[in-house]
Amino acid sequence: MTLKLSLYNQCLDILNSRLEVIQNAINDIQNALETETKSSVGDKHETGRAMLQIEREKTGQQLAEIQKQLELLNKINPELKQNSIALGSLVFTSKSNYFLGVSVGELKVGNETFYAISMATPMAKVLVSKSIGDILMFRGQEITITKIL
Repeated sequence: MTLKLSLYNQCLDILNSRLEVIQNAINDIQNALETETKSSVGDKHETGRAMLQIEREKTGQQLAEIQKQLELLNKINPELKQNSIALGSLVFTSKSNYFLGVSVGELKVGNETFYAISMATPMAKVLVSKSIGDILMFRGQEITITKIL
């Protein structure tokens, strides 16, 4: 398995794990709403239902965000070699290594560390369209692009 494919699969696993957690939370909230019975203290009952509705909306938004990230990840072909940095690029620099796709944080392959970042991050915006050997400034640091996969 290639390095890029390994990172891609790690991102996919993380997103699928997050998706499962959110779907379980939504199911739990739905069950709580269905089993919530009218008590003699009506206001308390209504407050409980309102809180569950708010929680359901919040988890619904999280679900939509994870689904958007999965759609974006699915647009990446991990076998594609690129000469300039774009979505799906694996970028090695003089400071850190980046996988441009979705923001899931730090990933490890062997003893190497990579940061999975989205195209919306400040670092990705600086890297896009650059090539091997390009030197860029980011937050006062000079960074050289050493390799792109």
